[in-house]
Amino acid sequence: MLFSELGLRAEILRSLSEQGYDTPTPIQQQAIPEVLAGHDLMAAAQTGTGKTAGFTLPMLQLLSTRNSGLSMAKFQTRALILTPTRELAAQVYESVRTYGQHLNLRAAAIYGGVSMVPQTKLLRSGVEIIVATPGRLLDHVAQRNVDLSNIEMVVLDEADRMLDMGFLPDIKKVMKVLPEKRQTLMYSATFSDEIRQLAKQFLNDPRQVAVASANSTADTVAQAVYTVDRNKKRDLLVKLIEDNQWHQVLVFTRTKHGANALAEKLDKGGIRAAAIHGNKSQGARTKALADFKSLKLHVLVATDIAARGIDIDQLPHVVNYELPNVPEDYVHRIGRTGRAGATGEAVSLVCVDEFKLLRDIERLLKRQLEKRMVEGFEPDPNAKPQPIENGRRSQGQGHSFGGGGNRDARPPRQGQSEARKPQGDNRSRGEGRSNAARNAASHGNKPQPNGGGARRSGPPRQGAAGAGRGDGQQRSGGFRQR
Repeated sequence: MLFSELGLRAEILRSLSEQGYDTPTPIQQQAIPEVLAGHDLMAAAQTGTGKTAGFTLPMLQLLSTRNSGLSMAKFQTRALILTPTRELAAQVYESVRTYGQHLNLRAAAIYGGVSMVPQTKLLRSGVEIIVATPGRLLDHVAQRNVDLSNIEMVVLDEADRMLDMGFLPDIKKVMKVLPEKRQTLMYSATFSDEIRQLAKQFLNDPRQVAVASANSTADTVAQAVYTVDRNKKRDLLVKLIEDNQWHQVLVFTRTKHGANALAEKLDKGGIRAAAIHGNKSQGARTKALADFKSLKLHVLVATDIAARGIDIDQLPHVVNYELPNVPEDYVHRIGRTGRAGATGEAVSLVCVDEFKLLRDIERLLKRQLEKRMVEGFEPDPNAKPQPIENGRRSQGQGHSFGGGGNRDARPPRQGQSEARKPQGDNRSRGEGRSNAARNAASHGNKPQPNGGGARRSGPPRQGAAGAGRGDGQQRSGGFRQR
């Protein structure tokens, strides 16, 4: 099947051709016709298989087709895409911009960590597509900077995280200010049974498509586990990087402090490294990503905030320096490599403290991972496990992740450990909403109208151009600019 057989406009096909795409991926083949038919949709596929284009392409098609009867003097906001992190919002926006560059549609990326002033100006000038993190969007709703009463389509990207208990209150607040008659789409790499039930609150008789079993990993990713004592992990990581001449490595740690400490030690040891996490400014995060993509950095050390937002062409190596507390996060971490049909390698350094976490991951994957040991780094068979520091703080402790909303003191969903906390939408360091703004948003007050490498067999990436500008405004490249 070709994209030309899906009923997409010539302008969209032209954009796809310019990016080198002519054949949709399996998830796109299944999802795009359902969206174009007007159905609500739950779509599940492995990370890196084209979920983003699976909703941006039909969204652009539907909005542009319905555009003829609208006054071009006033661009109403007609489509909303919600994401859990700033990085993902910026990259989804890039996808919208890239595939819609020959259409007369306007879009904006709206997220926290940056000033609201340029975002306010942009929203009041009128945009038809908003890609946003929930908390920052609610800030603008509360201040009546945006009118969502004309929304026709809403997308929950990375829906498993978006609908996790930590985000549910803000998602409900957003849904309250949207029209009841709308098309709602949910895309994610993983859907737990509990999340599927929860999604029924927001979807109307949804169609379901999936191209792989739930919580599966791509066949193009080679996975292995190195057993090692906890105090030898850093030295083993250095050895693996140097002996194998790894030039671009994404390393995941469990905590922000751990990410900083590891990046600093690697950098002092002669391996160019930087850390990225929710406590970093948006400018620092954008620069670190850009330097990593351009190979100015060989190692990027990240917390799980990056698992849902980093999209790098041909990223060869992912290392779990520490296993995640939540098995599903393992799927998203290693999904940063082996994308678009390319091959990749995912390595986990596992000490005795993490054996239970490893068993949970293998149970989720329904397979045993290959175990390896390196001479000189054999683990002590008499080592005793120690308590694991949670990367997501326990109830009652505030935490800061990236993009727009404080998410503290929220209980985990039933059957979920205290460690399972949402990441992504935060507002620390003066980014928080006022009490009045929170109250206005929580009561669903509607704003007043504002007047305004591998064979590329489909666009699987979330915007190859990288993260968005720090001011949260749209960038040039096809959409009409303000």
